[in-house]
Amino acid sequence: MTPPLVIRMRDASFISDGVSIVPPQSLDVTAGSHVAQRCPTARQAYGLALLGAGLVKATQGSVLIGEYDPRVQPVHCRRIAAYVPHDPMPVSSDFERYVDYRAALWNIDGARARTHAHLLLERLDGMHEAFAYPIVGALLGSPQVLVLDRPQLAYAKQILAAAGPCAIFSTHTDERAVDAYAAARTPVLA
Repeated sequence: MTPPLVIRMRDASFISDGVSIVPPQSLDVTAGSHVAQRCPTARQAYGLALLGAGLVKATQGSVLIGEYDPRVQPVHCRRIAAYVPHDPMPVSSDFERYVDYRAALWNIDGARARTHAHLLLERLDGMHEAFAYPIVGALLGSPQVLVLDRPQLAYAKQILAAAGPCAIFSTHTDERAVDAYAAARTPVLA
């Protein structure tokens, strides 16, 4: 049985202020799989990750996250796809407060969220907290797909271990990173 699609793009492009950020892209991300997409520029990688998470709407073409169109059902899309930005998070607040904040966003019991968050931090062992916290926050809501904008190459194994069976869609500007993320994980079939 073929795993269901968690992201489906068909000739999806994104134009902002008359400038093409993402040229037409077609790709599929199935449940439990990992798709690493190389982009020629950081701007295009950033735009493609935002499209994949449903945070920006395709100017042309279509994007479906699960069975939902981000143009019409953005809230449903955010329950399926969790976005992790490229830039590290400022770590001025304590971890417990951050977890409580993220748990409240998803209406998750705080104690359960803290337990889950500490387990995720163990899987992210050795990762600087500025990069680890956003991944933990994204995974707290148990998304079907984790969308990573140019994740750090050095942390590929930890990120993939923390994500567990969650599908991953990552954008990169470096072919070595694409290879590392693709080699670190094989698709999990349902």
